[in-house]
Amino acid sequence: MKIICIGRNYSEHAKELGNEIPENPVIFMKPDTAVLKGNDFYIPEFSSDVHYELEVVLKISKGGKYIQKETAHKHYEEIGLGIDFTARDLQSDLKSKGLPWELAKGFDGSAVVGNFFKKENYQLEHLQFSLLKNKEKVQDGNTKDMMFTFDDIIAFISQYFTLRVGDLIFTGTPKGVGKVEENDILEAFLEDQKVLDIRIL
Repeated sequence: MKIICIGRNYSEHAKELGNEIPENPVIFMKPDTAVLKGNDFYIPEFSSDVHYELEVVLKISKGGKYIQKETAHKHYEEIGLGIDFTARDLQSDLKSKGLPWELAKGFDGSAVVGNFFKKENYQLEHLQFSLLKNKEKVQDGNTKDMMFTFDDIIAFISQYFTLRVGDLIFTGTPKGVGKVEENDILEAFLEDQKVLDIRIL
């Protein structure tokens, strides 16, 4: 299983981090060991500035290579929510040196993945999702604000990587990312349904 992530897919998030708006999807990856087991996230010892990033996640149900945008919708049947935990201090240091981000993005437990739901139950072009930290809403996203749609993303990725059944695609985070502290509680909602409940330790 591959975990493929899209960076800077919401312009307001790119702006809040001082990043340029990309012409093509920005791709990075996490190993399968990044998937969080259970509901407890432990802040790693190598970072003092771990951020949450809530994202819609696609689960690939049909593999393919050089998938066309017009048929990309046939390659996933379920969607869910996930949190891309990022060691922001480490990421900033790596970026300043022109180095890859994997240490800051792919560490153990950095990919929270909730349950998946049939996509036909949702309006994918206008999908509302949100994150609460200690009962306060910190992220409020809608897929209508994505620069690259789900189909755009699948078509682009498959030019470079063969997609296989079970691969996960994190499709980008809206504005509002921020730091987590010990004893924080994160709750994620897909439309009005709570789908994630994470404790920070």
